[in-house]
Amino acid sequence: MKYYCIGIKGTGMSALAQILYDLGNEVSGYDDEKDYKFSQAGLDKRNIKIYSDSNHTIDKDTIVTHSVAFKDDHKEIKRVKEMGLTIKRYNEIVGDIVDLFDTIGVSGTHGKTTTSSIIKHILENTLKCNYFIGAGDGYVSKDNKYFVIESDEFNKHFLAYHPKYSIITNIEKEHLECYKDLDDIKNTFEQFANQTKELVVACGDNKEIRKINYKSKVKFYGFNEDNDIVIKNMKLTTEGSSFDLYINNKSYETFTINLYGKHMILDATAGIIMCMELGIEIDAIKALLKTFHNAKRRFAEEKVGTTTIIDDYAHHPTEIKANLNAAKQKYPNKKIIAVFKPNTYSRTKDFTKEFVESLSIADKTFITEIDSNREKQEDYPDVSSNLILDEIEDSEIISEDTIDKLKNYKNDVICFMSCASVSHLIDELKKIL
Repeated sequence: MKYYCIGIKGTGMSALAQILYDLGNEVSGYDDEKDYKFSQAGLDKRNIKIYSDSNHTIDKDTIVTHSVAFKDDHKEIKRVKEMGLTIKRYNEIVGDIVDLFDTIGVSGTHGKTTTSSIIKHILENTLKCNYFIGAGDGYVSKDNKYFVIESDEFNKHFLAYHPKYSIITNIEKEHLECYKDLDDIKNTFEQFANQTKELVVACGDNKEIRKINYKSKVKFYGFNEDNDIVIKNMKLTTEGSSFDLYINNKSYETFTINLYGKHMILDATAGIIMCMELGIEIDAIKALLKTFHNAKRRFAEEKVGTTTIIDDYAHHPTEIKANLNAAKQKYPNKKIIAVFKPNTYSRTKDFTKEFVESLSIADKTFITEIDSNREKQEDYPDVSSNLILDEIEDSEIISEDTIDKLKNYKNDVICFMSCASVSHLIDELKKIL
């Protein structure tokens, strides 16, 4: 079959395009973004053609799917409709792929990519697996039994999936442009959990997760004593993190990870439990955790002279807090500088107070103007980055043209955070450094 993916450089669409190609289909795509994005590495490896104009032909038997960032009035959407091409929703295509394998669906407001990546890393080196991860990574071989998929709650996409196993890392307010309130979010996760065929692994420390009425078998993990698997003796050092797992009140094993922050221990625990359920030897799990390096744009570090640059996908207040605290864990004797690029006007409006609290952890905060590819400024006339800036002492606006404001922090740690691309800002900073 032939597929045309509009918005192909988006992390999810890129991974889907790669998987469709691996399944033997002809795949091409379109994107407005002409500059290189980290998510296109797998596309380039497969020689998948990416167009940025509408001058090319598309065969009549091509199936089209598109990112939600591309609205009905976009020129390329209008063009494929005028051609009479079949348009299929992104999550419906993914749902069809999920049903082909023993699928592990990793869900949660935060931690999906890291948890998925940990499971993928362990399975790749033991039982083998296919994967669809939101950092723009996708791969499928029909010979593999297992399929690890990051299961996104945005627009209730993951309700198209019926996995054999699922993980729920946490449930918080997020995507309030799609959901009425926290109850609506919780109820949607409940529906996803109850579409799971065999086992749900869920973080029992989260109150909303505990409110779910589970019809599938469930195992709870976390720091609280009422979980089935309890994390104890956590040690956070400049070299990484270690912790013990207790099962049924009995000490089981000590694990070490080259990751930073309490949130990473929770993500690793979810991955450990799932791999144990699949029958992987505990010694193999422990050894492979030590060789795990996180996904693209998850606390990705680069040293430029005496400056440490961290590029992270954090875009929700909880994620920003976790990222900055992780930086403080690894670099306790350095200043932590936050550079945050807000994404969507609705999230900025809904979480202004929480953004202020999280960004205040940094020693100094810089914020760009809001970047939104699925919302219009005119629909949010009173929303700007100043909502956050005005509440954080000594914070400043920053842009590609004023990146030299960071030249005074050459011996410090600069954390760039956003789900939008910040590579252009980092590139300009590196020129200065």
